[in-house]
Amino acid sequence: MGFWKVWAMTVGVMVGSGIFLLPAVLAPFGTLGFLGWLLTSFGAILIALVLGRLASRTEKTGGPYAYAHDAFGSLAGFLVGWGYWLAVIFAISAISVAFAGYLGALIPAIGESTTLQAGSAVAIIWALTFINIRGVSEAAAAQLLMAVLKLVPLIVIIAVGVFAGSVDNIPPFNPADKPVLPALAATALLTMWAFLGIEAGVVPAGDVINAKRTIPRAVVLGTLTVTAIYIASTAAVMMLVPAGVLATSTAPFVDAAKSLGSIGAPLIAVGALVATAGSLNGNILLGGQMPMAAALDGLAPDFLNRRNKGHAPYFALLISSGISTVLLIFNYADGLVAAFTFLISMSTLSTLTPYAVSALADLRFSWKQARGWAVIALMAIAYSLVAMIGSGLKVLMWGVPLLALGIPVFYLFQHSRYRADMNS
Repeated sequence: MGFWKVWAMTVGVMVGSGIFLLPAVLAPFGTLGFLGWLLTSFGAILIALVLGRLASRTEKTGGPYAYAHDAFGSLAGFLVGWGYWLAVIFAISAISVAFAGYLGALIPAIGESTTLQAGSAVAIIWALTFINIRGVSEAAAAQLLMAVLKLVPLIVIIAVGVFAGSVDNIPPFNPADKPVLPALAATALLTMWAFLGIEAGVVPAGDVINAKRTIPRAVVLGTLTVTAIYIASTAAVMMLVPAGVLATSTAPFVDAAKSLGSIGAPLIAVGALVATAGSLNGNILLGGQMPMAAALDGLAPDFLNRRNKGHAPYFALLISSGISTVLLIFNYADGLVAAFTFLISMSTLSTLTPYAVSALADLRFSWKQARGWAVIALMAIAYSLVAMIGSGLKVLMWGVPLLALGIPVFYLFQHSRYRADMNS
């Protein structure tokens, strides 16, 4: 993987279901949502700088897991890897839900049936899983192609919004009259979902050419690219779709494209399908890489490190996609938007922890040698904690125990490995 494939991993994972469904999720918050975007964009750039700096020090596979392991030891590394793997599991489920939503906009029969939507979501998970099983190079090449193609509909919508949109459609500030700080924290959590994937380019470091130089440049440029596209396209959608319609839309970019005539909605729907498929493809790749990285360090079962001729960790891929499929089916009963909102909140909470620990690792390295970078790390930690506050009671009640479950899992595995070594 060279510069553009790493850039594509970063952009391709970030630009997916988040931007294509978030205008509808943020509609009840009104223009307060833009403050969430600005806060999240600033935090995402801080995190990208921290991850890029950490990536310049190592070529180990694993990204946040590897940084925590090197800085704080095996338990910390395992917990970060555990949390990140959970985040990927939830992300795979959530993105497949978004894919089904846009497929339903293109094929009405699917949009009218919860069963067909769920079946479509499962089908895309496994189609892309088998592409990843073919090999890392094949998955990265597909990611680059889809990363380029997915930017096209977003740029089209931005242009349409500028020339055909109306500022009268933009909702008022905080229409539900919610307390501003909790509402801002909630929008920061939701918009942070759209930036998850900052780390996607750093995780497969072992397969990157000149990783210490390539990864930092590609990750920071990818984050800046996505920031500009997100804010502009969200504003365009709000100008093109009335607030009442937007709040209940399962495909807001398709609704925004209706001003292009009969070809507009199908064009954007196809673009959104490519975008969500690209993001899903990248997360499935990460779902194999993270367990493999832990297995390489002896912190997870050895079978998770088994790779085929294409260097793909096929057992890890099958397990991750299998769990995501089960999770998807259990959550679909609440409807597409409700399932998407819960899944992205869980994934975001599970990812913010590895981000915070990565920033803490950089703080440890930079405190005595580079105070400027130490300040950036401190701000990245603060942002991660603020975003966690907005997760809500339901998400915390599920997320915190799931993250904590990693502690007994770690010690049970260490005990079983010790007994196996003694017996041999």
